[in-house]
Amino acid sequence: MPVPFLRLWQWLAHGALACLFSISQATAAQDTPLRLRFAPEKDYGPFIFQDERGQLQGLSYDMLQALRPLANLELINLPPRPLAEILAQAKSGGVDLVSSLRATSERAQYLGFTRPYVAVPAVLVRRQDRPSQTLVQLSGASIAVGRGYAVEAFVREQYPRINWLAVSDDPTAMQMLARGEIDGVVADIASVIFIAKQRQQRNWRVEQHIGFDYQLSFAFPLSQPEIGLRLNQALQQLPLAKREEILQRWLSADEIEQASPIYRQVQWFALILLGVGVLIAMRYYFRSRHARR
Repeated sequence: MPVPFLRLWQWLAHGALACLFSISQATAAQDTPLRLRFAPEKDYGPFIFQDERGQLQGLSYDMLQALRPLANLELINLPPRPLAEILAQAKSGGVDLVSSLRATSERAQYLGFTRPYVAVPAVLVRRQDRPSQTLVQLSGASIAVGRGYAVEAFVREQYPRINWLAVSDDPTAMQMLARGEIDGVVADIASVIFIAKQRQQRNWRVEQHIGFDYQLSFAFPLSQPEIGLRLNQALQQLPLAKREEILQRWLSADEIEQASPIYRQVQWFALILLGVGVLIAMRYYFRSRHARR
């Protein structure tokens, strides 16, 4: 056998052995439990929140519990806090895992992100008793947005003429809207529906989709990429039926559709058509009656 060909076989053999060694190392690492400090958000329903009994609940929490055995994770739950405080902790290295986060360029400086596990649109919410206006028309108005939320930087850049009020969380913003203290709220539509149902708040409507989607992921320190590798692998392994079960438990497609401004426009159009149809029917009825006389 020629020497160059022999060297090629030796190189391929060494490469195969190195690959097998890397795979065995990754498998061994996956077999070792990974203890993580999980920082839950205090009031970001329906994704992650603390209920009245002090228990963690939400879509993201259920998703994490489903992924935990697949990724071989042991979680130490830190006290629930507002997002701005959690991000400050993450910057200082005080947490290992955060849920329900959208990747941004600023956050990517100190956090890594898994693939998204859910996506929902951000919307402008106004009171029912206020005139219909979009963000472009609300120049100078006071609109609340979550402090440190991914959408905050987006709306401040896109709509600089709005008086943006950064609040600790979406429930605070919705409460301010209910009291008439602000002109609107920007939040994701799932959170708005969840809060309104929880607090029986009915004097609101979705005014517009603002062109921003919340693609929510799990986040981890850049110095610990293994967390992301394990969670991404677990997301791939999670059965589709289980994923859909979790999503349907917390998100109602019908409620989201009915809250959208397009649905409301279709409703009004249907009512107008119904009214026109009734008028035509009445006119035909009276004409026929008159003709018989």
